[in-house]
Amino acid sequence: MHPAEDLDGILRQLDAYAVPVRAKLGVPRLGLGLWLASEVAAGLADSPAALAKFRAELDARGLDVITMNAFPYGGFHADVVKLSVYEPRWTDPRRLKYTMDCVKVMEGLLPDDAAYGSISTLPLGWREPWTFADDQASQEALAELTRTLRAASRLIKLAVEPEPGCILDTVADTVSWLAPRVDPEYIGLCLDTCHLAVSFADPVETVRSIEDAGLEIVKVQASAALHVDDPRGARAELEEFAEPRYLHQVRELSPDGTVLKADDLPEALDTLPGDGPWRVHFHVPLHASPESPLRSTNDVLTEVLNTVSSDRTIEVETYTWQVLPDRHQQDLVDGIAAELAWADGRLRLEVP
Repeated sequence: MHPAEDLDGILRQLDAYAVPVRAKLGVPRLGLGLWLASEVAAGLADSPAALAKFRAELDARGLDVITMNAFPYGGFHADVVKLSVYEPRWTDPRRLKYTMDCVKVMEGLLPDDAAYGSISTLPLGWREPWTFADDQASQEALAELTRTLRAASRLIKLAVEPEPGCILDTVADTVSWLAPRVDPEYIGLCLDTCHLAVSFADPVETVRSIEDAGLEIVKVQASAALHVDDPRGARAELEEFAEPRYLHQVRELSPDGTVLKADDLPEALDTLPGDGPWRVHFHVPLHASPESPLRSTNDVLTEVLNTVSSDRTIEVETYTWQVLPDRHQQDLVDGIAAELAWADGRLRLEVP
């Protein structure tokens, strides 16, 4: 998710990072989880010639697109993002238009031998304000999108991504909302393993609950959250991760099993009791777990990948490189390559 919102800028970013990562890994092709800001997606969707040219540019660089991230609409690298990443909601016609544009782009970029393409999206919107009318509007928008997916020239699926604090906060919320409302052939879940870990849900039971509801895990976002067993004793280490750009929701597992909630890490440091372990929505690199007393939730990721069907799209998603504390920073090419190599070696994934 590079900080470029025009095609020339995107290609410069890919030349600076994706192409060197592919070379460092020694693979002929590298898969991208492509993010396009709304205006870029609209421009490509409206111009078959521009889309064909963009695909040719990707092919020349040995880059493939089998999945897209249509969660952020734009401005994802602004100085402060926080709640704005959840706008526009699925009640807003701009969200439907943006996602339909991404479907057209995906049609043009999907490799000929890919079984399907996937597009992840936000879990309807932030939890408040939200009304019954908003529920209806979102359902109607997803029905309209489904008609577009059915008419597409390639099989493309929408993956709704549960996230703490949103209308569809957990996988259980998402399954409950989607199951009676969507066509499961075209709409399923994006299972982000950082978000899942933050919820303290059991990974194996979660995967089975999705399947039991007749829904599909369209893609897995392989990611890890921060975990700390003793928040009171790790305040200084946690404060290092309280940065101003992104929202870092926190959940505490209290001794009685109740999950306590805070919408951001600074709020959690001020309000949560710290009587039980915390998990923080901060995507930490898979290969570089933070030092004790903090750790990552790679164990949750591993359990998910040992449980899901082997033919699922798996996207390694760490978008927080630039906001990691200074002592955790590393060269971006080296970091991404190391993370993908860790995933390939430890989780037995194939690097495309």
